[in-house]
Amino acid sequence: MSTPVVTVVVPGRDIAPYAGAALDSLRQQTRADWRAVLVDDGSLDGTPAIFDEAAEADPRFTVVHNERPLGLGAARNLGLDLVDTPFVAFLDADDLFTPTAIERLVGTLDASGSDFVAGAYVRLRPVGEEYEPGIVQPWVAAATAPERLGTTLADHPAASGNIVAWSKASRIEFCRRHGLRFPEGRLYEDQVLAQQMYTRARAFDVIPDVVVHWRERADGSSITQHRERLAVLQDYLDGLRGGLAVLDAAGAHSASAARVDLILRMDLPPLAGIAARHPDAEYRRLVGSIVRDLLARGDEPAREESASAELLRTARLW
Repeated sequence: MSTPVVTVVVPGRDIAPYAGAALDSLRQQTRADWRAVLVDDGSLDGTPAIFDEAAEADPRFTVVHNERPLGLGAARNLGLDLVDTPFVAFLDADDLFTPTAIERLVGTLDASGSDFVAGAYVRLRPVGEEYEPGIVQPWVAAATAPERLGTTLADHPAASGNIVAWSKASRIEFCRRHGLRFPEGRLYEDQVLAQQMYTRARAFDVIPDVVVHWRERADGSSITQHRERLAVLQDYLDGLRGGLAVLDAAGAHSASAARVDLILRMDLPPLAGIAARHPDAEYRRLVGSIVRDLLARGDEPAREESASAELLRTARLW
């Protein structure tokens, strides 16, 4: 077996129904020179056994067990500390890599010499008893298409819309040179780190290839399916604000403007819809506050999005 060139950090907690498929998506890669660090974050279901069985059968898998849950950010950081390969990537243990994901991500960085590469992704949604991938959404395509090698935020500000950890591969030297780590003890930990990567990279690549199928769980247990919870909303808004603060501090004005526009169009209208019927006035206050802050920085959404624009005009009064 060839020497691994990339480590894939795979964190998971209580994801036994999905972990086997995630690990299979690694085994089925067209490029086999990878290793994976599987971080069991204090699971109480069959996840630890699935991880251990994978490691027993394939030496490319290494398992770390947390006795108690530390959270996704901390679990990813534990895996990051164990990377001893030139490249690192991330895959949540309920998602799937497409078969050529590692080949395209690592091959692109090999060819370009950039600090990291970001690919496209699609939602994997339940349809009956199965899961089916959707299409590449417009904001994902805007960030990743067409292919750009050795670009920067100044040249490609729309890249700032790709804020997920698991659609990227990075040079580990880049991560360690800048001390890049995930925030711990909060949700939506990807957002701040992503903007740190964009603003600190000497150059990065984007590719339009779909590299991940991002699962929307049929049982509704994904964090992104619970934004009606006040604590989840608070972490979500903190992530949005934190990412923008990184862009602002770096003077990445075009990228910041692109990110504000995307948040106003895509993130805030659904939250405003939830807030309009939410029983807790604090939820409306939080949504109203960020709507006012962002509208003060940018234009209102396009008039053709009349329903969304009307929601935000209402939300700014909360």
